[in-house]
Amino acid sequence: MPACSPRHRERFWSVSTLIEALKTKGGRKHLVDVTSLSFFVQHFGPAEPKHLTRAPGRVNLIGEHTDYNGLPVLPMAIQRSVSILFAERDDATVRLVNLDRQFPACSFELSDDIEADAPGAWANYVKAAAQALCRRHGSLRGLDGVVSSDLPVAAGLSSSSALTVAAALSLLHRNDIHMEPLELMELVARGERYVGTEGGGMDQAICLGGLPNTALKIAFEPPPLRLDPTPVPSDWQFVVAHSMVRAEKSGAARDTYNQRGAECRDAFRRMTERLPEAAGASRYADLMALVSLKTLVAAADSVLEDPQRQRFRHVITEADRVEKAQEAMVAGNIEAFGRLMCESHESLRNDYEVSCEALDELVDIAMSSGAKGARLTGAGLGGCIVALCAAEQTTALVEALSREFYAPRNVSDPQAEHLIIAEPSGGACVVRL
Repeated sequence: MPACSPRHRERFWSVSTLIEALKTKGGRKHLVDVTSLSFFVQHFGPAEPKHLTRAPGRVNLIGEHTDYNGLPVLPMAIQRSVSILFAERDDATVRLVNLDRQFPACSFELSDDIEADAPGAWANYVKAAAQALCRRHGSLRGLDGVVSSDLPVAAGLSSSSALTVAAALSLLHRNDIHMEPLELMELVARGERYVGTEGGGMDQAICLGGLPNTALKIAFEPPPLRLDPTPVPSDWQFVVAHSMVRAEKSGAARDTYNQRGAECRDAFRRMTERLPEAAGASRYADLMALVSLKTLVAAADSVLEDPQRQRFRHVITEADRVEKAQEAMVAGNIEAFGRLMCESHESLRNDYEVSCEALDELVDIAMSSGAKGARLTGAGLGGCIVALCAAEQTTALVEALSREFYAPRNVSDPQAEHLIIAEPSGGACVVRL
């Protein structure tokens, strides 16, 4: 079972010590405090919670909408996270309450066929993990828990997948089941499709596999899943800014997301049927190995019509940008990495059509205020941008975003909720209190 560090496994932690241990450099600390403990007692009685599961959010640096097409991505886990403070049960019931009162309590029985709540309900992400584990491991025992988070909701920073991972790790720990990390990444990614979104495996992989001071290039095909750690240069800084437009994963936004996937599959089918060089390609990774990027872009103009042509062009050029971006990060070439981020945003805006006015405005402000590159991050249609700058430029960039984007929207303290100086952080873990 993942643990935060060997030191965590060697000793028991008091709650006060754990609070201090989970502080971030920015002064925020994870919500294991009197409120969480009193919530637990209020809802579940005197049983004492013994464990805390933490699962980080992520910021995807480049490689958007490529994972569900089997092509690589380059994200990093960040210091903000979802946590579950839990106590074991001896039956098959899972009961969870959320410190955020906008999310109602949930209770269900563990089985291999769990009835979903209404689309968009937060409990569905817990049920996704539970059903996937029951189908793999059979009958499981449940838990009572309090969920807390300092990740903004519907921001494109993977708060939902972090919840799924946290639920999975909590249930595995409660049932004394060990799963290899790569196996668990793939299981949870497939399991999360329970909520109705046909996503790829990036969020779950980086949530479980994140490393401090490191981005991960994640390759999906050909199997097996592969993680390539890439140290983030110490003089680079990534600033995340929320557009204040919710990036929902239900309703019309989910339908748009799933439609993009269908358009990509249709474009791939048409290209492989018409290109002799592509004979034998069964996936995008095969196609890009067989045919040069330049040839594919040119062929798409004659073989495809929009929107399939646009979607295809984004997917193949974005995959190429991931490879070049990793090379730039290894070389410490901030200018090259920044240019690739800007090209990514342009492609997401024009070819994939998942940007919005607020995201474009944030990118423009960042680029005029010292950023080397900026792009939307996450699925788009709202959520956040990520901007890259030299570390010494961070303060000026944050001040410009505060002044030019948030002040006109009457946000007096954007750094409290909307601006994050992202720190590449470690992956999900369970600690004993």
